[in-house]
Amino acid sequence: MNNGVVMPMLGLGVFQAPPEATAAAVQDALRVGYRLVDTAAAYANEREVGEALRRSGLARDDLFIETKVWISDYGYDATLHAFDKSAGKLGVDRLDLLLLHQPLTSRFDLTVGAYKALEKLLADGKVRAIGVSNFMPQVLRRLLTETSVVPAVNQIEVHPYFQQNELQRLHVELGIVTQAWSPMGGITSYYRGERSTFDDPTLQRIAREHGKSAAQVMLRWHLQHGRAVIPKSTKPERIVENLEVFDFELSPGQLAQIDALDTGVRSGPEPDSVTLENYGRQIPDA
Repeated sequence: MNNGVVMPMLGLGVFQAPPEATAAAVQDALRVGYRLVDTAAAYANEREVGEALRRSGLARDDLFIETKVWISDYGYDATLHAFDKSAGKLGVDRLDLLLLHQPLTSRFDLTVGAYKALEKLLADGKVRAIGVSNFMPQVLRRLLTETSVVPAVNQIEVHPYFQQNELQRLHVELGIVTQAWSPMGGITSYYRGERSTFDDPTLQRIAREHGKSAAQVMLRWHLQHGRAVIPKSTKPERIVENLEVFDFELSPGQLAQIDALDTGVRSGPEPDSVTLENYGRQIPDA
């Protein structure tokens, strides 16, 4: 990343993983070789992630743990406390990456205060890197005018049907890593989804050509374009499958065919629609 910290390109996401299934999924992932786990205060499963980390027996320095501050905890002091809440649930003294979960454009003063708290946590060594999530170009540029540290990561919706190329070009310009949530387009299957990436004929054909699944092809597409990915699954066989993407390579022509699938249509919520009135929720203490 732009501060020299090394982050695995592929990790396990636990968005919408029920708490009762989260610990087992993380344990399975760590057992087969994952070393990055992405969670968030708003997912309500940080405690279970922490339980799995402890059970794994792996050294803390071998793990990369990232989580996100929810909008209800924005503002300088509130965000400093949000770190304590997340670190306490995860059972760690230091986080590898801490992100602001949404830009909260309706109260950008709170967003700036929250990011300045991240800068303080970074300076104090409580986090190794800081970043944002779902920040669009104009909002990202605005943040940079009011803060000092360029985010190491912007975690955004990216998959073959929604590629956000303008934002990704800005990331390259600024030295920000693009980390894709819903990297296989799973969100297209259940949210505003009439078309699912998993059934796409182009992806299915490329998958057959490599003896792989459409999911593996999508993950490989991200990696060859230099994006980090955090596919989510609680099924042991899928967790293994998602890791088996380093033994084949897509051709330039195949990459271009997948690039051409972009619809420009977001499946997740519009970032500007995420307000305290619509999405505020209390995040419990550790």
